[in-house]
Amino acid sequence: MDIAGLSMALATHAVQTDVGTAVLSKAMNTNEELGARMVQMIDAAAMEQSVNPHVGGNLDIRI
Repeated sequence: MDIAGLSMALATHAVQTDVGTAVLSKAMNTNEELGARMVQMIDAAAMEQSVNPHVGGNLDIRI
């Protein structure tokens, strides 16, 4: 058995796993931030609807 080759392969696998975990963590943080912003947008839309309940209720189209 090639002990040095096995050691290098295990070290490479460990680094790849660490990098994958870091990227996944960053993606999760980004998605959490986007979700929070989306909730803020929905809350703002609900506030606008409560202040002006008739806005957006009708659609006038001419052809």
